[in-house]
This record gives sequence, structure tokens and C-alpha cells, in this order.
Amino acid sequence: MKQIRLEETTHYGKNRIKLIFPYDNSIISKVKKIHYIRWSKTMNCWHIPVREEYVNYLYDVVKGVQFCDKNGLLINPSTVTFEEKEGTIDVSHNNAQNLLFLKVPYKYKHIVIKLSGIRWHSESKLWVASATKENVNQLIDEFAKINFAVKIKQSNFTLFALKENRFDMLGELTLHQDAEIHRFKKWLIQKRFSENTIKVYIGSITVFFRYFGSKPIDEISPSDIENFNNDFIIRNGYSSKTQNQYLSAIKSYYIKMRGVKHELNSIERPIEGMKLPKVIAIEDVKLIFSKISNIKHLIALTTIYSLGLRRSELLNLTLDDLSFKRNVVKIVNSKGRKDRDLPLPVKLKNLMIKYINQKEPVKWFIEGSVVGEQYSASSLSNIFHRYADKVIPKNSFTLHSLRHSYATHLLDMGVDLRNIQELLGHKSSRTTEIYTHVTMRNLKNIRNPLDDFDL
Repeated sequence: MKQIRLEETTHYGKNRIKLIFPYDNSIISKVKKIHYIRWSKTMNCWHIPVREEYVNYLYDVVKGVQFCDKNGLLINPSTVTFEEKEGTIDVSHNNAQNLLFLKVPYKYKHIVIKLSGIRWHSESKLWVASATKENVNQLIDEFAKINFAVKIKQSNFTLFALKENRFDMLGELTLHQDAEIHRFKKWLIQKRFSENTIKVYIGSITVFFRYFGSKPIDEISPSDIENFNNDFIIRNGYSSKTQNQYLSAIKSYYIKMRGVKHELNSIERPIEGMKLPKVIAIEDVKLIFSKISNIKHLIALTTIYSLGLRRSELLNLTLDDLSFKRNVVKIVNSKGRKDRDLPLPVKLKNLMIKYINQKEPVKWFIEGSVVGEQYSASSLSNIFHRYADKVIPKNSFTLHSLRHSYATHLLDMGVDLRNIQELLGHKSSRTTEIYTHVTMRNLKNIRNPLDDFDL
């Protein structure tokens, strides 16, 4: 029987699937019927986009042909899932300024904001980060998880607005400072701080020490810290959130770990404005879920929404945390190192059972491509954006918007705020009260004076 070999490749920066077969008019007439198929002279083959729906579509259109992988092993495209790819991330490295300039789609903001020294340059629509080895490795590793290629090229490109940025002018760490950073990290781990908090605090204290160069740590005074706050953080235009992170890291290091009686509490924190959570309309949530045919993707997003989970709570969910007899899902060691039991909705329970029977996970409820390994956080965000973009093009929602939407939809349905606080695992009711500013349940009953106008 005639065969077509399927191979993944990159063509002009786009990820494609190559269709390789000997010249045959009967096969060519069939593959030409595939939408968006292209012929490449350079690769000497036909190729199609790397999209999940094309795999099944290919199998339906090209009848009477066997398919095989690059090793010649026979495959059934209807059972193969190609992860959708978006292409490459182009990065310009200005060696003189020790800066990286990144052009990244907005939906992958959650990846780049984790880089050290990262900032957004609104005029040029570029992200700018320090050109450290850690940042480069993190970029490559994180985008590799969602099958992106990161291309870094040396360039003299710069931005005039960044001339005042002095991050690259900071001094090198002394041996004593480096030892203190490792001691601080060990202390944070022992105190069971979250992995993300440890990363932020270590990055902040590293910049703090580098700012003072070789000045002994014990000689850094509260007035020096105020100067750092004004001369580095505020002068370089960092956000109030970043400023708070620096101050929290510094206070944790001096007051909590070392017990130094610095009067650091006198240093005022910035006043942060109240940003309302972004909520997806319940009709759009239904529509997003209706577009998902992959059961793993569907169960991941519906579980986050219907239980109001944080991303980490879903990723850390194990099969042992599910009790189908009691209809309870146990969330273990969540934010604030708290556990909580959540009621399991009937529809979610049925979908969970169907998913477990099909995919047969071993340990984690949502496993990666390798059996027994956790699903990656970046992949989880990626699938949310994939389906949300189909329903709401050019949206600014994030995966966490599903949790916000769940809370707001409950409030709209008349669920008591205290119960919502318990479901979300909020320590303070003030955190949950933010959703009262989003819901329109009470405001909709207010008659607008415009309704009485004769227009």
C-alpha cells in the first residue's frame, strides 16, 4: 500500500507538518484538497500547519494510504495529537548594554514576566530584560515546553528611553554576598515559602546587594535602603508591585532571618490601586468549553473553573485527592500552606471518571506527555489561550480569569460571600470582597434616570 511519511519541521519561522511521499498523481490530487496545504521547493514536499484538527482531517481526506512517522513506523493519524505550535521568539541581544529585547505575543506574558529585571517598553511594544545566563536559559527552557524556538541574535539595537536604566551598571557580587544569598535561600526553603516567592525574593536580594557593590552587608543602613528605593526602583520606573516585592525580600532577610533591629517598618510601602479581576461572561465560558475536543484539555479547564482552583492547585492535584464516594476534592498545601475540601459537582465527577478511564493517569490527575510526570504550568496556560482566542479574539484574559469568573458567577447566583471565601481558600474575607465590585447583581436593579428620558 502507498505510504505518506509525516514529519514536523519549521518553514519560514512557522511550524509545519511535512508530507513526504514518492511522486504520485493519485496521492497529489487528494492532498491538494487539504485546506492551507502548501508546496515547498526548498523542502521538496507538501506541508500543512501544525494544528490538532488537521491530523484527523488528513486521515479523512487522504483515503487508501498508510501513514508512518519519520522512523518508518506505521501510525494512525486519528490517534496522534500534534501539539499546536506558534513559531519562534526573536530576541535581540545588545551586548554593550547587557540587555535582551523580546517581541512576544501578549498571551505568553506569563512566561516573560518571570525574567530578572524584566520591563515593558510601551512605545516600542517590546519586553526588555537583563542579558544574564539565567534569563537566557529560562527563556529557552520555558518556551521549549510549548514547542517554541528562541532565536537570539547579537544586535546594536537599543531604546533611547532605556539610557537611564542602570541595571547593567550594578556591581558584581562579593563572595560574602553570594554566601548570604545561598543562606537566605536555604532559610526560605526551610520556612516553606512557595517556589515562586523564593525565586522572586532571591532575585530581589541579589539586585539589592549588587546595588551596594562591595559595601559590607552589616553597614547597609535604613537610610541606604531608602536611597535604593528612590534611586533604583522608583527612578527606573518599576511598578508598585515590584517595589513591594523588593521591600518584602529585604525585610525578610534582615528582620525575619537575621533578626536585625533595623527600623525597616518605617519605610513606607507604595499605595497600590485596586485592580478589578477580569471576568469572562458565563455564556463565553460555556462556548469556550464547547470548542474543546481533547478530553485532557477539557478536564483541565473545567476543573479549574468549576472548583475555582489556582493553576498550581490543579497541577498538584493527585488521584488520591479525589473521593468519588464522598464527592469531595481535597486541595492539599495550597497558598498559605492550607488544605481545604471542595464539593465535587456531578457533571465534573462524570467527566473526571471518563477522563481517568481514557487516559489512565498514574499519579497526578493531569499528567504530562510522560506517564507519571506533572503537566507543565506553561502548557496549561497555552491551552487556555488557544481555546479562549477562538471564542474571544484579541482578549486580555489569563488562565486565572477562570477562577475569577467562577467566584463572580457564584456571587451573581446569590451565593453568600462567606461560602465563596471558603471555596476559594481565601485567608481574609477582604480578599473575596473584591468580587462585589465586579458583580452586577445588585446594580442591575437600579433604575437609570436616562430610562425616563424621551429620546
